Amino acid sequence: MDEHKQTAILRWLIKSGNDLKTAQTMLTTDPPITDTVCFHAQQCAEKSLKAFLTSVDVHVEKTHFLPRLIELCRNIDSGFDDLKEPAIALTDYAVEVRYPDDWRDIPLDEAVKAVKNAEKIMMYVQQKLS
Repeated sequence: MDEHKQTAILRWLIKSGNDLKTAQTMLTTDPPITDTVCFHAQQCAEKSLKAFLTSVDVHVEKTHFLPRLIELCRNIDSGFDDLKEPAIALTDYAVEVRYPDDWRDIPLDEAVKAVKNAEKIMMYVQQKLS
């Protein structure tokens, strides 16, 4: 693998990891900042999937729609089918929680589930890249 590609993958993974750390940290505040947790969980999953796509030389689309990214990954590795439901659950957090017009209170259990979904996607990608 060439150095440019390795660097691009590493950058996606670093950003993904930072998003996961942010989501986990926001769960520990009092009160937990659940909208921020969910946004960063979605971002973690998105960037993890884009790291995988970069690794297999698939053009990384400018999209936040995780089911589309899963579809692209699945075309390379059918194991990504197992991540479809977590991806669907996270997709709306890309935009929905960021703006006051679309804002809603997100219960703590939903935010915790979002982090677990992000972790599942990130761990699967890391396993595939190792």
